Amino acid sequence: MQVQPYVFFDGRCEEAIELYRRSLGAEVSMLMRFKESPEPPRPGMAPPDGNKVMHAQVKIGDTVVMMSDGECHGKPKFDGFALAATVATEADADRVFAALSEGGQVQMPLTKTFFSPRFGMLKDRFGVSWMLMVGK
Repeated sequence: MQVQPYVFFDGRCEEAIELYRRSLGAEVSMLMRFKESPEPPRPGMAPPDGNKVMHAQVKIGDTVVMMSDGECHGKPKFDGFALAATVATEADADRVFAALSEGGQVQMPLTKTFFSPRFGMLKDRFGVSWMLMVGK
């Protein structure tokens, strides 16, 4: 079994992909827009803008994160979970944390903990919670 996160950005998916590309080195392995779907959308399920992202697969390190614009109601909610990212060095942690927190909210600044030389938590500009740490 494999479990993968699927994140709905409610109309800001491409913007999120670009942030994750710049900050985490994310690579888009697949992207389909609503207008490219081989099937007609179910009533009320597709946004009026067919250029919005219906489905994307983005590789961040060894993990595939699936993403979509969803129904584009403009009210994304990311309660009850966080994406945890482990980087190789403290310099990587500083760089990634700064990039992800730009326009977002730092919940716990990067600091030394008993389990990592650098650990911090933030919500990015889309409201997605991240826990960032340096691996041992």
